[in-house]
Amino acid sequence: MFRLPLSSPLIKPLLAVAVTATCIATVPAPVAAFDLPAIDRIVQYQPKLPLQVLTADGVEIAQFGTERREYVPLARTPKLLQDAVLAVEDARFREHNGVDPKGMARAALAMLTGGRTQGASTITQQLVRTMLLTRERTVERKAKEILLAFKVEDALSKDRILEIYLNEIFLGQRAYGFAAAAKTYFGKPMDQLSLAETAMLAGLPQNPYYANPVTNFQRATARQRVVLERMRTVGAITEQQLASARDEKLSIRTPGQRSVEAAHVAEMARRAVVERFGTEAYSSGIRVTTSLRAADQRAATDAVHRGVMALEARSAWRGPEDQIELPKADGSELDNAIAEGLKGQRDDDVLRLAVVLAANAKSVQVQLADGERLTIDGKGLRQATAGLTSKAKPALRVQRGSVVRVLASGKAWAVTQWPEAEAALVALDPRTGRVRALVGGFDFSKQPFNHVTQSWRQPGSAIKPLLYSAALEERVMPGTLIDDLPFTAANGWSPGNSGGTEAGPITMRQALAKSSNLVSVRVLQHTGTQRARDWTTRFGLDAQRQPDNLTLALGTGLVTPLQMARAYGTLANGGWNVEPVVIEKIVDAQGKLLFEAPPPPVLTDDNRAIPARNAYVMNSLLADVTRVGTAARAQTALKRPDIYGKTGTTNDVVDAWFAGYQPTLAAVVWLGHDKPRSLGDHESGGRLALPIWIDYMAKALKGVPISTPGQAPAGLMREGDDWLYSEWQNGGAVAAISDGSGTQYAGPPTLIDAIKDWFK
Repeated sequence: MFRLPLSSPLIKPLLAVAVTATCIATVPAPVAAFDLPAIDRIVQYQPKLPLQVLTADGVEIAQFGTERREYVPLARTPKLLQDAVLAVEDARFREHNGVDPKGMARAALAMLTGGRTQGASTITQQLVRTMLLTRERTVERKAKEILLAFKVEDALSKDRILEIYLNEIFLGQRAYGFAAAAKTYFGKPMDQLSLAETAMLAGLPQNPYYANPVTNFQRATARQRVVLERMRTVGAITEQQLASARDEKLSIRTPGQRSVEAAHVAEMARRAVVERFGTEAYSSGIRVTTSLRAADQRAATDAVHRGVMALEARSAWRGPEDQIELPKADGSELDNAIAEGLKGQRDDDVLRLAVVLAANAKSVQVQLADGERLTIDGKGLRQATAGLTSKAKPALRVQRGSVVRVLASGKAWAVTQWPEAEAALVALDPRTGRVRALVGGFDFSKQPFNHVTQSWRQPGSAIKPLLYSAALEERVMPGTLIDDLPFTAANGWSPGNSGGTEAGPITMRQALAKSSNLVSVRVLQHTGTQRARDWTTRFGLDAQRQPDNLTLALGTGLVTPLQMARAYGTLANGGWNVEPVVIEKIVDAQGKLLFEAPPPPVLTDDNRAIPARNAYVMNSLLADVTRVGTAARAQTALKRPDIYGKTGTTNDVVDAWFAGYQPTLAAVVWLGHDKPRSLGDHESGGRLALPIWIDYMAKALKGVPISTPGQAPAGLMREGDDWLYSEWQNGGAVAAISDGSGTQYAGPPTLIDAIKDWFK
């Protein structure tokens, strides 16, 4: 069949007239002349709905699928948005029968007289073209479009056509439909859009690539002005509303920005769904509800970012990320050079991408990726000092054209760099196991590895409470005196305390508060490594990943942050095992339940992990750690006595931990490098992980009443200033552990055990 392109200069005027005539003609003959596709896809419309992941309180975390879409019925679509779209796309939508002869004649006249080009396709035609036809510009395609528009108008009501259009049309940034576009560009639902925001979205259907507010805000604004003028012309808004909308300053969301950042959890949900339901889950509208709480997740993410960047601020300057050539003159040529130089480089909500315009030892002027300019001086240059001196090495030098990262701290800014260290935070409800926050790393796009669930690292001293819990069942009480003195094992291994100091004989309570390694080794020697390893399984640890030797006392085994949260959750809830839950339920597009996590088990003495009195004593010991011990900053900063926990620092500060809880919330923080190496000579769990934990807990515990220890469980009594298992009130508990004469006992039953342990 002969096809004449619409681009031909000879055909345009004739085509406009011919198409207009075709619109008026309604005889069946033209329909039969073309091989028209069925309109079932429109009449029986089934939108491709992405896999959606939500928090427990309904905030979207992520969507997976080729199309971002949220289907909203017309009855729930704001009238302002409907008016805006109709004003600019099809003002006579309610009057025509699928094709608007007046509109086409007006467009043809403008074309013939050299006036401004006007669109002539109705909303029905656009819908037909989008869903049923190709985008080739031929007379045949245009004729098919017109004939199919008539058929669709015969089959569906005006409201239904508009509803499908508003949900189906592509609006850029992988957003299909206005509900998805509202969240993509402005981070809010349609009913919260201002007139200015609504008009900008309504301007997108014509060309979502050309007038995309993310990639070209100037063009998008120009198109927005056209929409506002049309709305005023058709009477949808007043002159005053028009003026206010023009003056409103819009804030466009950057790509990837989310109201809740939880990419590692989203990936966990995606994998679980695809493994169960296959790849059709990406377009069938499945929704996954996680156990996360939006406020907790935001607090956790912010705390991790601040903590990692605090460490980075103490790190050496490694130089700019890149160097681009900039013209000497200011203006559009400079802006274009910066835009071209940053192409392909990802801006970040926290670490903003910037190009240096001028630099000296006292100040640095930069331009952000969005065009904003900043002048940074004083403390903001501290980390980059090595790159601002006249003797700076070329690789470190900060100069015009250098691509750097800048970080906002309140109203001030600082030149910094992308961190090398990683961090993780996980928090769960110790009564139910529901995970309330999970941050698997500093940035998912750079490192998708989930450090909470997949990273096996040494826990250091954070494991000591679990070992002391085991020792309680071996007659070692909080008041037992244990030598905090040099120790050498039979194989020559000779551990030491952090700082190299010893305190002589101290109680087990004092030893845990000051995190004595020497005492922990002696306590483990008394308990027996095999019994201690078996005991850690009650807290959810893998015994096979714990060494069968005395180095276990220093945390040389392997754990994940999630395992540690589970372990400390057991201490927090009074001694019951905790089964972490991240995915609460999965439903299909119609809301049919496909999966639901089982409810938390009823807590009875039959399903305890450790005895109630054991958990009570451990709470007492860990309260001292956060009150006067290595984590004393915790209770002071949070101004709460119901805070319990333990720091952890491994050899050479390769791993830094803080694991702790309030009775309603257990949380664990870890920092380290993916390829294990030192975090710094003067770093520690108390300096690195604890501040992140406090930062998070300050927000998570806001408004939560202070808990009291409650009445001591049966089988526990006070002796002097500390707790004692009742059966040992007349003797039998370990009075002291001393190398001078072996282990000293009040009675003979465990002496044999101690001798056996000595020869292990």
